[in-house]
Amino acid sequence: MFGFDLTILAFVGLVALAACAVVYTLLFDKVSNERTQERRIKTIQARESTADGRKMASARVADAAKRRQTLQSSLEELEEKNKINDPNKAGLKDRLKQAGLSVSARTFHIISGGVGLFLAAMVFMTGANPLLCLAAGIVGGLGLPRWIVGFLRKRRLGAFTEEFPNAVDVIVRGVKAGLPLNDCMGIVAAEARDPVGFEFRKIMETQKMGVPMTEAIKKLYKNVPLQEANFFGIVIAIQQGAGGNLSEALANLSSVLRERKQMKLKIKAMAMEAKASAYIIGALPPIVAFLVYLSSPGYIMTLFTHPTGHMILGASAIWMTIGCFVMKQMINFDY
Repeated sequence: MFGFDLTILAFVGLVALAACAVVYTLLFDKVSNERTQERRIKTIQARESTADGRKMASARVADAAKRRQTLQSSLEELEEKNKINDPNKAGLKDRLKQAGLSVSARTFHIISGGVGLFLAAMVFMTGANPLLCLAAGIVGGLGLPRWIVGFLRKRRLGAFTEEFPNAVDVIVRGVKAGLPLNDCMGIVAAEARDPVGFEFRKIMETQKMGVPMTEAIKKLYKNVPLQEANFFGIVIAIQQGAGGNLSEALANLSSVLRERKQMKLKIKAMAMEAKASAYIIGALPPIVAFLVYLSSPGYIMTLFTHPTGHMILGASAIWMTIGCFVMKQMINFDY
């Protein structure tokens, strides 16, 4: 229809098909060999990548297990040392240091004896019973000085708790800026408020004498028996022994310290109602006795002049002491 013979077109097509068949027959082995080689190469590469991946995964697992083992052994060692050297069970000498006092135990005993004799003499000059003078001497020699030491110790530990998170933040920022840990602790020793600055100065002085950093920091928990100081020593000891990101660990520690501080304030606020009730209940008997004495002195003086009144006053004092102790234990939250 278009001027071409169908026979010629069919012949040309058959010739072209035959030529393609010949070419394919000649090149089939080469093409198949190349495909086989490509498949083999891909299989080998896949096997090698899988083996390398398994080796890398097993190496990572082994490294993580080794790090966990190191951390666990370090924590167990620190726990055993803390059990042996528990600063909360320290003697008088250590308690005086924890209170920030520079007096020795011998001097403290001499001062306690002098206070006891002074109070006993003051009570004796009022013409009181000799047993009462003896009780005043015991209270002045054993109770009052130790109560003062406990009060100063508690106040110093509270001041350390307030300032310590700021010191840890200074160390974190210094480590992130590229400063060595010793330089960061030196900045804290020079700039932080006491008692934090004082304790860090002692750490730096101990380190200058040749004591390792971890050993010098462990003494911080002995001088300041707080969990915050113990956490700090544990973080530094683990980082020195097992490695890791010190700035991140100290940043997490700072967050924990601030959360503990907020929790303490929250517990203190929630316990104020119970404490106020305890104070009121404990103060009512002396206040009522004083008001009765102002209105009717002859009515209440019988307790102080008659032997039976003395027994009643003694029994009342004992029961009041027991009641105050029970109320104190009820509102004393351990956190």
